[in-house]
Amino acid sequence: MEDTTKLNKSKLGTKQYWDDFYSVERKNFVDNPEDTGECWFDDNGAEDRMVNFMVENLTKFNNEESSVIDLGTGNGHLLFELVENDFEAQMLGVDYSVESVRFATEIAKEKDYDVKFAQADIFDPKWSPGQFDVVLDKGTLDAIALSGLTVGGNNQPVVEVYSTVIEKILKSNGIFLITSCNFTQEELIEIITKGELEVWETIKYPVFEFGGIKGSTICSVAFIKK
Repeated sequence: MEDTTKLNKSKLGTKQYWDDFYSVERKNFVDNPEDTGECWFDDNGAEDRMVNFMVENLTKFNNEESSVIDLGTGNGHLLFELVENDFEAQMLGVDYSVESVRFATEIAKEKDYDVKFAQADIFDPKWSPGQFDVVLDKGTLDAIALSGLTVGGNNQPVVEVYSTVIEKILKSNGIFLITSCNFTQEELIEIITKGELEVWETIKYPVFEFGGIKGSTICSVAFIKK
């Protein structure tokens, strides 16, 4: 049976693409501080759904003693929305694009958001940011899957080792919330539940039907580390 979790390579999976992309967005922001960049999955309302899910279901982490990390944070929009919705955990956004981190940091300073950002290669075995109560991914696995990169002595595709990265930085009983448009819900579950993570909850999206088959163009799944 064909492995549908493997995607073709694309420039969207390259660091250069995102450095160039966020360099332009930074320039636009300098010219107009109200232009804080693109909100990924905005047409699906995914970011709002993720934020609402956290506010409604992760109340035990809505305090200054808890911590949240956003992988592939881009312009930091997801974390800023959490701040705007009074989610009070300590927040860190990481991205392998230096321009992304610079851009998000500049927005945080301009808007007076208490959110930190750092450049990181999450597949670097030396990367050790500590452990967090909540780990977020909004489209990052999608981009990673398009990179064609491999890691380790066995040259494993990054998608195959992604779950181990999450397990390393997520506390016991912590929540990993991920949104994807490239993988189905079933594929996400297959990718993530290889070790210590198991499905906790899912976010509902409008369902379409074509040719008698029902589905959705996007999915969000929350996993818990046991």
